[in-house]
Amino acid sequence: MDEIKLVKSEAILVGIAERGADLPECESSLDELERLLDTAGGKAFARVIQVKEKFDPRTCIGSGKVKEISELCRNNAIELVIFDFELTAAQIRNLEEDIGESVMVIDRSMLILDIFALHAVSGEGKLQVELAQLKYSAPRLMGRGAELSRLGGGIGTRGPGETKLETDRRHLKAKVAALEERLREMERNRAVMRAQRDKSGIIKVALVGYTNAGKSTLLNALTGAGVLSEDKLFATLDPTTRKLTLPSGESVLLTDTVGFIRKLPHHLVKAFKSTLDEVSYADILLIVADATDPELSEHIEVTRSVVEELGATDKVVIYIYNKCDLIQGRTIMPDGHNAVAVSGVTGFGLDKLLLKLEEAMLNFKKKYKLIIPYSEQSLLSLLYDNYSVEDVEYIEEGISLCCVLDERGKGAVGKYIIEG
Repeated sequence: MDEIKLVKSEAILVGIAERGADLPECESSLDELERLLDTAGGKAFARVIQVKEKFDPRTCIGSGKVKEISELCRNNAIELVIFDFELTAAQIRNLEEDIGESVMVIDRSMLILDIFALHAVSGEGKLQVELAQLKYSAPRLMGRGAELSRLGGGIGTRGPGETKLETDRRHLKAKVAALEERLREMERNRAVMRAQRDKSGIIKVALVGYTNAGKSTLLNALTGAGVLSEDKLFATLDPTTRKLTLPSGESVLLTDTVGFIRKLPHHLVKAFKSTLDEVSYADILLIVADATDPELSEHIEVTRSVVEELGATDKVVIYIYNKCDLIQGRTIMPDGHNAVAVSGVTGFGLDKLLLKLEEAMLNFKKKYKLIIPYSEQSLLSLLYDNYSVEDVEYIEEGISLCCVLDERGKGAVGKYIIEG
């Protein structure tokens, strides 16, 4: 499938508001669509909003608005129209026929997939994008024009044969199956790596949140990871994991994840399951939000919704209000005990964030009583170096002590635990 050509393209953005509904909500969604287009390299020429009581099954917006869009395209040489909601293959075909053959019609999901294609770096990320594009976009883009549904002709193609469209669909099915198998193999490798991390007992922390909330900037500020950080939507697609050492000397694994967005279709969440599973396998979630965004609350709610869809609602959560250095004339007052205001750019508040992380890690620790044999005294040094040891007593059976352990420490001395 040819890539959607958006570089330097001007486009008309189309939204629908139900009659009596909140028009500012529709405008806000179109604002985000315009930012998505900018990230993809395009530019918004105009916006068209249709206020209707219900969708027109043929074109969604009705013949009057279609005619208006057609005239805008024809008079201004516009070749791209983007709808702020999902379209069926039939609706795309109908809209292109009515607006004009030279105009390409895509929807919000197809635009997001195009951005994903621009930003995928790893082999797995590129495969995930290609698979998602094939599953979602290809059926919508196939069948354009009569030439794709003609019977074959000439030597080797005579007889009933297959239509070009049927051949395309058969090849598409085979390619999807091959991509899925390659991704399953990568997922098996990822599972092995996760098992090794689990065996180490080190706490896993995931940065999650709305796209462009500053997650990558925070990862860089905390760990010096050096990952790409841009003021663009979906600047990060592939997860990046780095070790973070806390003030106490303990370490955690910190992972940057792909950003969320409103109207993120379920099929995209499913397509990027192996990437988003970093959220599911984390012990602690850092929900990052842009404190300067007027839709801060809505963005946090979108993040919570996606986390719930991923089955990760049982995690310890810390809310991070980022970019507080850009706020003028008011003070950020995060709600709740597990919240902190920071700036990934200036470093403000990062010390408080690290303390919050250390507090959160107490959820994974427990006090145990142990008796360590004198023949295993080297374990005592291990405990002193990494954990809080108290009530040490030398008795006939060995060294009796109390110690607060995490899963890693419990794994190292578990057979000597007598109480806890």
